[in-house]
Amino acid sequence: MTIYLNDHKCVFLLKNKIPSAVIYGCAGLSLSDEEKCFFNNTNPFGFILFSRNIATPIQVMKLVNELRNCVEHHAPILIDQEGGAVQRLKEPYWHLHHPMEIFGKMAEKDLSLARRATWLNARIMANELSELGINVNCAPVLDLKINDASNVIGNRSFGNDPVLVADLGRSAMEGLLDGTVISIVKHTPGHGRALVDSHKELPVVETNLKTLEQSDFLPFRSLRDAPWAMTAHIVYKAIDSKRPATISKIVIKQIIRDAIGCESVLLSDDISMKSLSGSFSERAQNSLDAGCDIVLHCNGKIIEMQNMASALRPLSDNAQIRLSRADSMLRNYQLPIDANITLESWISKI
Repeated sequence: MTIYLNDHKCVFLLKNKIPSAVIYGCAGLSLSDEEKCFFNNTNPFGFILFSRNIATPIQVMKLVNELRNCVEHHAPILIDQEGGAVQRLKEPYWHLHHPMEIFGKMAEKDLSLARRATWLNARIMANELSELGINVNCAPVLDLKINDASNVIGNRSFGNDPVLVADLGRSAMEGLLDGTVISIVKHTPGHGRALVDSHKELPVVETNLKTLEQSDFLPFRSLRDAPWAMTAHIVYKAIDSKRPATISKIVIKQIIRDAIGCESVLLSDDISMKSLSGSFSERAQNSLDAGCDIVLHCNGKIIEMQNMASALRPLSDNAQIRLSRADSMLRNYQLPIDANITLESWISKI
């Protein structure tokens, strides 16, 4: 697919009826004419929002509508709303949510209460998101908290016990789904052992396969039925010493799909991160060739998105089947009255 732009006017148009297997970010609080034209002509499957795109509830709702009006399908709108340091919706319009580590610590005293609190926290998040028209949350994190590893995961994790991480991860996933928001578990097959931040450089994990299978992979195996999953930009030397998981056919086929049994829509982590190399068209093509269903590009830089366009392809038949399965998991359970007060009272007991 080739797109030519001239003074923000479309000179050449080739649109697929099936959306392109990509999710894009955008630059600001509203769309430029150039962005509208580009999205209209490349027909991305969905979009993702960041802090640069968020000011007030009314502004966010208008931007969500703008994005959806650029394509001919009901595009999913994604966000990273984990809690703690990673949340794009903040005060004064939205609640500040606790990092997941809080719920792991609660589980040490009362596992049943921790499950209920984790579910309620996610259900409150879902309510805030769905009111804005946002229907996919890049959460929960299923990575383990590993001592002496990079702090890029840190308190975003429920803890270092893979069984507990899986247990509370499912509660978080169910809370989002019960509020009609798709959950994306991340970062498969496990980011916890990374010694460096994959936003800045490529992590290499040297842990043996048996240890990984018995620890890091376990939460993802337990939640192999999650609606969506996000890959890790990490080299696992015991599996594929040359390529990070996102662009490794070996990791995606043999580990994520076969050993872990992942049934999810598989979304790449952000391909604009510095842990990947090559042109953006190469990054996109390598991710799709390796087995990702959808490529994610987050930073909103249109020149990079234009570079990717030639490498994109329509959603595959398998991706469409997985997306349909994910949508069928959505439910709408009523949010309890005084949910925030109840949640805070539980957390105060830690």
